[in-house]
Amino acid sequence: MNILTIPLRCARKKWLRTLSLFCIFTLGVASIVALREVSAVVGESLERKLTSFGANIMVSPARETLTVSYGGLPLGDLLLDEGHLAHAETVRRIRSIEFSANIAGVAPKLVTMARIGSPTGAATPVAPLPVAVVGVDWPEELSLKGYWAIDGATPKTPEGVLAGHAVAARLGLAPGSVVDVNGHAVTVTGVIGSTGSDDDNVLLADIGFVQRAFNLPDKASFVEVAALCAGCPIDDIVAQLRAALPGQDIKALRHVVEQRMYSVHFAQQLALVVSLVILLTACAMVVMSMLSAVNERRREIGILRSVGFSRSGVFTVFASEALLVGVAAGLAGYLAGHGLALKVLALLHMADVAPPPFSLGALALTTGGIAAVSVLAAAFPAWKASRVEPAAALVSL
Repeated sequence: MNILTIPLRCARKKWLRTLSLFCIFTLGVASIVALREVSAVVGESLERKLTSFGANIMVSPARETLTVSYGGLPLGDLLLDEGHLAHAETVRRIRSIEFSANIAGVAPKLVTMARIGSPTGAATPVAPLPVAVVGVDWPEELSLKGYWAIDGATPKTPEGVLAGHAVAARLGLAPGSVVDVNGHAVTVTGVIGSTGSDDDNVLLADIGFVQRAFNLPDKASFVEVAALCAGCPIDDIVAQLRAALPGQDIKALRHVVEQRMYSVHFAQQLALVVSLVILLTACAMVVMSMLSAVNERRREIGILRSVGFSRSGVFTVFASEALLVGVAAGLAGYLAGHGLALKVLALLHMADVAPPPFSLGALALTTGGIAAVSVLAAAFPAWKASRVEPAAALVSL
């Protein structure tokens, strides 16, 4: 019998107490692992879903303005060069940055002005009014505008347009209306419900159609970028975009970034707090169980001390028992927690984010961490056992 075999013999002898500690710690570890993996996937999924509420980075051409005044009377700022971006090349460079995996959407816009009159066959014609016509990439635009409520359908052909709520009301537009846009007949396929944004006052059309209709081949006025910020700081993405697009004006919409990251971090921090509560509860159970074991085994401790075991040897015996339970619970808890996380994610239908992979590194780290925590939890009971005097322990023999 030695320091290595004594803990195993004690564990077998007190198998019910050992099994109870193992189950408590295993349940705690499984809960912590499952919460951590589920919160990571839910956080990423939440951020991806938040991209449907708009972009968080704006790419536009650098423009120069001149402040005009005469006789001390300010006349406002004059835009010297409206400027355009090269549509295809700008999108390609944005998609080619190092953190391209964090780019969820790239939505180019070409903004032009046209005079739009009443739809063909209108009962009460309205004089043509100046209306902004915005060319968009429909798949990318719709991915960023998940909040649109469309009366009708999205355009399926280049000659289809969506009308903003205010424009449709002013011109009497409805799904199926045909209007003239710079000499081209287009069909209103749907009307966007009131959003309280600039979208209410424009006609949205395919960007390729707008480029052809207004003789602006391969041009874009600006590009909206939806970046996922959980994997890296937004400043790093902006820096890489500036390196890829020198001379262009690139701005991060800070308030949008902060709002989204608050939502993501809230979910992850909530999981962290719950995990800490579970871990502290499990540690408290270990302390109580080990203290009970010390009181029950005072005579055994006295015998060990009387045959030559030092105080450090007695401390090691009790710490080793906790270590064995911690290692076993860490291994079983990680495997159970990983499986539980996959089941929970399947029930939550998180198909847009890859499930967490099984990691030997995470298994080793979890096992080592839980083993260390169990030893720390047992430190006080083990220290108390090491302070037992042989004469006092054997007085009842």
